[in-house]
Amino acid sequence: MLLIISGHIKGGLNIREWTGALPAAERKVTGLENVTAIRRKNRPVPVMAQTVKGGAEFLFFPEIEKTGVVRHLMSTRLGGVSEGDLWSMNVSYSRGDRKENVDENYRRIAEALGCGMEDFVFSDQTHTTNIRHVTGADRGKGILRPRDYADVDGMITDEPGIVLSTFYADCVPLLFVDPVKKAVGLSHSGWKGTAGCMGRKTVEAMQEAFGSRPEDILAGIGPSICRDCYEVSKDVAEVFQALFAEDIMRKTGVGIREILEEKGNEKYQLDLWKANEAICLSAGISPEHISVTDVCTCCNPTYLFSHRASNGRRGNLGMFVVLN
Repeated sequence: MLLIISGHIKGGLNIREWTGALPAAERKVTGLENVTAIRRKNRPVPVMAQTVKGGAEFLFFPEIEKTGVVRHLMSTRLGGVSEGDLWSMNVSYSRGDRKENVDENYRRIAEALGCGMEDFVFSDQTHTTNIRHVTGADRGKGILRPRDYADVDGMITDEPGIVLSTFYADCVPLLFVDPVKKAVGLSHSGWKGTAGCMGRKTVEAMQEAFGSRPEDILAGIGPSICRDCYEVSKDVAEVFQALFAEDIMRKTGVGIREILEEKGNEKYQLDLWKANEAICLSAGISPEHISVTDVCTCCNPTYLFSHRASNGRRGNLGMFVVLN
């Protein structure tokens, strides 16, 4: 149960501080008594764990971290220095923030990951399904030097020490870890990327580049907008109706009614979490190897940036992964 104990203004945004004892099961997962209580979707055990590093709060997948192959974190709004609508851990240089604020936020994230600023490699997200094979030659691109690539929504690598970095404010983070080939993939999947089967294309890219086998890969479908919060129009619904009728249903048995609910007036509720899970299954990933988030960005707008909840007045979250 969540208890609101205070609401105060930070730079014009009503930031509510949540407190109260976390359920025993959640404390067991996080190993912390002092993390922020957040709204979660009902699961037998919390899927996303929380951790505090250097005063900043992050989310992560325990099942993926347990492999020992990678270090990974998803930022929250807590623990940075940005102000106003960007309060406080904004990781975007293109949302009107001061560069020195974003630099300091990245310094804190780098410290939490145990890496340097020069190790980050940024995506260039334009809602494509393009995937880049990242190497050591890409270190620092997007953060310390310009990117010499464009339209990249997914990245893969098998080189340790490179921090793959993708960005969100309701869209779905997709994390893939192959503990056998010691390879990783990280992709951004909004509704367009999901309709383009971004998850499956990332797995296929890892198969081609590293010889990964889908049955060895662990997948994490990260914090993003939930079905209850995500209303879409008829044209978007029709894209998913076609995809699931012709492709996903045949490969996985997951039907359109499991991801799409008609509300009337040509409006629908779309479940991007279930859709991406089905796409991962269609790629050959084992059901027991898929962790599906229980945390919605739109349900937690003071903890996570949400484009829909803020009407576009927001910063960006980041998902970061680095091979050990």
